[in-house]
Amino acid sequence: MVSNYGAAVVSLFVHNKNGQLVDIVLGYDNPGDYINDEYYLGTVVGRYANRVNGDTVNIEGQSYKISATDGGYHLHGGKQGFNKKIFEAVRFTQPSHGVIVFNYTSPHLEEGFPGELQLEVTYTLDDFDAWTIEYRATCNMTTLINLTQHTYFNLGGDPGKDIDDHELQINSRYYLPVNQLQVPTGELAEVKDTTFDFTSFKKIGQDIMADNEQLKLSHGYDHSFVLEKIHTPLLKKAAQVRDVRSGIKLDVYTTEPAIHFYSGNYLHNIKGKNDIIYNRRAGFCLETQHFPDAPNHAHFPSTVLKEGEEFYSKTIFVASAGLNANHEDTKNNLAI
Repeated sequence: MVSNYGAAVVSLFVHNKNGQLVDIVLGYDNPGDYINDEYYLGTVVGRYANRVNGDTVNIEGQSYKISATDGGYHLHGGKQGFNKKIFEAVRFTQPSHGVIVFNYTSPHLEEGFPGELQLEVTYTLDDFDAWTIEYRATCNMTTLINLTQHTYFNLGGDPGKDIDDHELQINSRYYLPVNQLQVPTGELAEVKDTTFDFTSFKKIGQDIMADNEQLKLSHGYDHSFVLEKIHTPLLKKAAQVRDVRSGIKLDVYTTEPAIHFYSGNYLHNIKGKNDIIYNRRAGFCLETQHFPDAPNHAHFPSTVLKEGEEFYSKTIFVASAGLNANHEDTKNNLAI
C-alpha cells in the first residue's frame, strides 16, 4: 500500500519462512499521522536529502539561503520537504508488474533552492520480488538535488521488537565520519577493524553500544557508506540484510554512490500500524543517495543538476524468504 502524501510506502508484505504473510515496513494506519510525522516514515525525501552544513549554498557563483534547523544545518529537504508534499499519482497494471508514477513540481526557491524542479518518482513491483524506485528530475535553473527513500524495515514483521539481531552486510570499505552536528567532516574513513565494518554479515546490535565516539554522536548508526568515490550510472549491489528468525532477506541495489544506514536511533513512543508502539531501533533504513553535505566538499560526487540536464537514479529492494540454518534462501512473492 502506498500514499500520494510524500509518496509514502505504507505497507510491504512478504511471506516468511513459515509461509505467513508479514508486513516488513513501519507506517501509520491513519493518513493524518503522516502529516504530523517527524520521522519520514516511508516517504521520498528531497530536494536535498540528509544534511548540508550551514544555511547557504553556492551554485554557479550565486549564493542561496536555504532553510536550516536551529542547529545550523539543512535537513532532509527543509521544513516542508518532499515528504510533506502531495504528489499526483497514476497507477498502471501490467501482466508481470504493477507501476505507480508520482509527479511533483517544486517551485523556484522552495526551501531556498533555485529553479522550478519537475520530479517524477516511479515505483515498480514485479513478479521477481523486486521493488524498483526510479527518480527523474529536470530544472529550469542549475540547482542541487539529492533524493532518497526513507522506508523503515523490520524483517521480522513485528516492529514491537527491535532489529538488533538482524544481520547486515554493506559492500563498502569506507564510511563518512560526522561532526557534532552529524554532518560529514569530509573524511573517507576505512571501516576495517572498526565498529563500522559490515563487509561481512554482522548483527546490527553487535557493536551498537560500543565505546565509540561516532556511535555516541549519533546514538547508534546514522552514517553514510561509500559505494564509489567517483559516481557512475552503474547499478551495483549495495547491501543485504537478513533475519534468521523470520527467514526474510532484503537485497539492495542502486546507481547511487552511497548508502546511508540508519538504525532507528531516535524512534520513540510512536503509535504505528495495528496500535504497535515504535521505539528505538524498531526499524532500520538503508537510504541510497549521494553524499551528505556534498556542496561543501569538492571531492564528494557532485549533487549539481544543471539546467537542461536530467537527473536519474535507480534503487531496487529485493525481498525473499526461506532462509535455513545455513542462510540459504528460496524464492517467494512480494506484495505492496
